[in-house]
Amino acid sequence: RCPWHHACFSLRTGEATGAPALNPIPTWDVEVVGGRARVTGRRKLEPLDSEGRRPMSAPGVVAIVGAGAAGSAATEQLRREGYDGRILLIDPDAAAPYDRPNLSKDYLAGTAAEEWIPLRPAGFYEEHGVERIMTAVDSIDPRGRTLRLRDGSAISYEALLLATGASPVRLRVPGAELPHVHMLRSLRDCRAIIALAGTARHAVVVGASFIGMEAAAALRSRGLEVTVVAPDQVPFERALGADLGARIWRVHEERGVAFALGQTLAAIEEDGVVLDDESRLPADLVVVGIGVRPDTSLAETAGVKIDDGVLVDEYLETSVPGIYAAGDIARWPAPVPEGRVRIEHWALAQRMGQAAARSMVGRREPFTTVPFFWTSHFDLTVAFSGYAGSGSAAAADVGDDGSMTVRFTRNGREYARATVGRDLESLRFEAELERAARSAAGAALDAAS
Repeated sequence: RCPWHHACFSLRTGEATGAPALNPIPTWDVEVVGGRARVTGRRKLEPLDSEGRRPMSAPGVVAIVGAGAAGSAATEQLRREGYDGRILLIDPDAAAPYDRPNLSKDYLAGTAAEEWIPLRPAGFYEEHGVERIMTAVDSIDPRGRTLRLRDGSAISYEALLLATGASPVRLRVPGAELPHVHMLRSLRDCRAIIALAGTARHAVVVGASFIGMEAAAALRSRGLEVTVVAPDQVPFERALGADLGARIWRVHEERGVAFALGQTLAAIEEDGVVLDDESRLPADLVVVGIGVRPDTSLAETAGVKIDDGVLVDEYLETSVPGIYAAGDIARWPAPVPEGRVRIEHWALAQRMGQAAARSMVGRREPFTTVPFFWTSHFDLTVAFSGYAGSGSAAAADVGDDGSMTVRFTRNGREYARATVGRDLESLRFEAELERAARSAAGAALDAAS
């Protein structure tokens, strides 16, 4: 397991078995002769090698709607499972799939080249027999197993994965449609912000979300004067606890980021913004990061059950047989007090896509992956494993070296942990939660049988 991003690899083959890893790691043949171990040669495993696996069932056509984290991971996992049928990857974003988390981090800061952003080189999907369809899907006919595309054409499928993700919440104040106001969701959005940052002097970031705060750090690294406007009293207090939230806040202030907390935007003007207390801030660039909502509109056309996302079972199948959902839109059963959760994390979306692919080819295993994400603010990186949920008590432990752990508990049980500078602890905690989740899923299956 990678201590930074919690990717998983097979020690036997080097295969990348768990996101966010894309490629295998090298392995070497070893033989024991006369009591001595000798390394005899290096093995080369290709990214989508199936290692001899064959699907237990093989739908004739698999359609995947959305080429983001979940959709692209599912596409690749199908080939790793030995599925050699037709795969349709449908998304109007011609640049997808790409490294979306980097858009608010190094790429926006100017420390990562654009060549780093695509997840795969040009021609990769064609090489592996994946058909990219660059248009939107307007509706689903589940009885006829047909998708109606935006261009008026229709395509048939036997298994369908909905990975439509989430759409950013739009700011509804006067001036929100001005040309220097941007959201940050796509590569196109990021390119527009970078282009404007080249001439802008004052940036206002609306919202102290993860994307908003990361964007603030990135723009400050480019030399802009940056102010974050948010209704929060302490950034990330609900998500990470008051102590860790305050620490991230201090890091930003030490690097020159200004804050207008406990306030909201009343209006945006051509060269500034007006706050709810009628004060005014200069701004020739405004970045809006006030949250996202699951994009369930397409799922609704298929008649699948919706409740704060698309409801799926432990195998990520929806209420309509043959239709699966993964990523930001999926709300799945989890071993937490809420019973079901929907989480907007990149690595989790990838792992859900991989699990959905396995389910579609008959390898139905309960989805027990532990949510994990990381967020970076200048030289401070936070790793978070688990699901805290509302009503959790957050207890912080800070080491003399500046390392930090925040434990999130409810009714005496720890459900999540955030760490700074304690990567091994974070990794071990995730493994503990994973074992407990698998044990609970196994017990539930035994009881059902």
